[in-house]
Amino acid sequence: MNENPIGIFDSGVGGTSIFKEIHALLPHENIIYLADSINAPYGNKSEEDIKNLSLKNTEYLLSKGCKIIVVACNTATTNAISYLRETYNVPFIGIEPAIKPAALSTKTNAVGILATKGTLSSQLFHKTSDLYANGIKVVEQVGEGIVPLIESGQLDSEEMKDLLQLYLDPMLKANIDYLVLGCTHYPYLIPMLTTLLPKEVKIIDSGLAVAKQTKAILSEQRLLNPNVKKPSVKLFSNGNVEVLNAILENKFETAYLDF
Repeated sequence: MNENPIGIFDSGVGGTSIFKEIHALLPHENIIYLADSINAPYGNKSEEDIKNLSLKNTEYLLSKGCKIIVVACNTATTNAISYLRETYNVPFIGIEPAIKPAALSTKTNAVGILATKGTLSSQLFHKTSDLYANGIKVVEQVGEGIVPLIESGQLDSEEMKDLLQLYLDPMLKANIDYLVLGCTHYPYLIPMLTTLLPKEVKIIDSGLAVAKQTKAILSEQRLLNPNVKKPSVKLFSNGNVEVLNAILENKFETAYLDF
């Protein structure tokens, strides 16, 4: 099992922000990444649909012998990971908005969170927010339209800039000093966000924390790959593979997969 791959899936190319962190921290691990771009975004789908898509992605990764599954999608984590853990006998690593560190660190008692509708409306998000952000003003914003722009290769477009400005304005008026990115697509927005936000506003995403948790679980279950030869790293998309290549700067092996 040790040389079996780490499986990672997301609703599209956004989860590659998590993939990069995992690959950097665990450079000897074999990895299979699955971008379900044809069904992106997950954030506006029903909980049942999200569960079914997550099951489909998991089934494919398990058919390839994956030893652990990283759900590199906030919406899939908050809506489906409990069900996945009940259904399959492999470790699952999830991702949810890093509201805890933002709430514990804020000096203005106001933090912003940019996420999908599916994440912000989930029980898991509200449970975490109620637990750690009690007494903190949390300005929630659904990032409607962001994922489709990224998936269509319009990451640096004027349309994206205008959309972000629209979403950030209420947060800045509330005097936030932390912005939590609640979707794995959103770290790719950081260069643009830094031009739109005051310098005192810090941006938080969960990528490194997820990579560290993946390493910890593999170590705990003695599943780390001891082989130091060049790993097999493959990324698949059922959408436009060129968007995947562009966001990865053509550094990894990618392919179209009809799934």
